[in-house]
Amino acid sequence: MTESGIAPSERRHAPSTGGGPCFVTTHWSVVLGARQPDTHQAQEALATLCQTYWPPLYVYARRRGYHAPDAEDLTQAFFAQLIEKKSVQAADRQKGRFRSFLLTAFKHFLGHEWEKARAEKSGGRVRILPLPDGTAETHYAPEPASHDTPDRAFDRQWAMALLEVVLGRLRLEYVERGREPLFLGLRETLEAGAETRYAKLAAALGMSEGAVKVAAHRLRRRYRELLREEIAQTVSSPGQVEEELRDLFAALGT
Repeated sequence: MTESGIAPSERRHAPSTGGGPCFVTTHWSVVLGARQPDTHQAQEALATLCQTYWPPLYVYARRRGYHAPDAEDLTQAFFAQLIEKKSVQAADRQKGRFRSFLLTAFKHFLGHEWEKARAEKSGGRVRILPLPDGTAETHYAPEPASHDTPDRAFDRQWAMALLEVVLGRLRLEYVERGREPLFLGLRETLEAGAETRYAKLAAALGMSEGAVKVAAHRLRRRYRELLREEIAQTVSSPGQVEEELRDLFAALGT
């Protein structure tokens, strides 16, 4: 499967930054590069990353055997500690992948810090992230009934979360240009293994078949650009983007 052939179902949308890929100031590099990780800019960047990529940790906890309410509390308590207690200072600035840091820190939290965090919250549910009620389990429900390890489930959900953000940003760009019907019509051209019937799409969109093919090519090209841009926001250097991209496809079994 190629990178232009993956389009998960949309569960949320991220704001569009517009333009092409940019590797100058990314969210994770802001966090790692801040002289004081608790500065306002670094904290906002970290909160944004956590808000976007909490589902993989929730699914990891579920795969570890925690029931849904406990898994949600664990995820919330972990982010409370991560954001409020400067735990991010332990991140390896040389390796610098947010995905790797997040899972390693969460494993440590489950092994050493959960009981302490539960005592500190004094019976109240932690709500650092504004997660809509009832949404957490929707990420776990589609998980295949297999013997995949919790780590494997985390990586797969990480990949799906990233692709959802990319698809949401792409759709928003078309909405802002008043071309959402075109996006909706051409979205199937992003789906892996989908047989594209350009003549049928052309009739539905009121376009020539040639124009539809050109529009589909532009959609796929922008999708690839946004995919790399989003990955760049979770690593600390441009050189890690291609490696992370390969890991993403491996996690999806492509």
